[in-house]
Amino acid sequence: MKLLRTIQLDASDSFVFEKAAEPGEWAVSGAFAFARDEPANLRGKARSAFRAGFLGLASLGRSTLVQVVQASEADRGAVVDMLAAQLVAHFGAPDVYVARLAAEDEIDFAASLCVYPAGAVVAVTRSYEKGVIRETFRALRPREGAGQHARAFEFLEVVGEENAPDECLDLAGLGKGAGA
Repeated sequence: MKLLRTIQLDASDSFVFEKAAEPGEWAVSGAFAFARDEPANLRGKARSAFRAGFLGLASLGRSTLVQVVQASEADRGAVVDMLAAQLVAHFGAPDVYVARLAAEDEIDFAASLCVYPAGAVVAVTRSYEKGVIRETFRALRPREGAGQHARAFEFLEVVGEENAPDECLDLAGLGKGAGA
């Protein structure tokens, strides 16, 4: 089986998000974290997290990119337990039973994103339309000659590019805390 882990190609996540995930954390999409928010009203780093951040499960920090990795059944069980505990402690789940059911669903969804080979890097773009959070996921591959552990700007999008939202993301502005 495959799951997602956060990856850090440069220090940009520490500037873009209020709290950056640590490299190597188990990760999920984390859209549920915005269930109590009105996404249209988010600004600055909170908006950046909504628009392009995966949720690292240990730190509850955000990561722009995640990597598809091989995982065992024991890993999956530990990830479900970790997310269930976070749902109770930080997201208002009424008890561990309900949290575990939600965590199972979220981990199943994360696993469903792992259709790419282990090592593939995945990005998310999130939007809020007509009261619904929509997510688009893209696999990235290193540019020709970039090597195994390329820097962030040495990646090319290869999956889902034709369905990209028609908007511009101001990376320089995000680093300064401004929303795009």
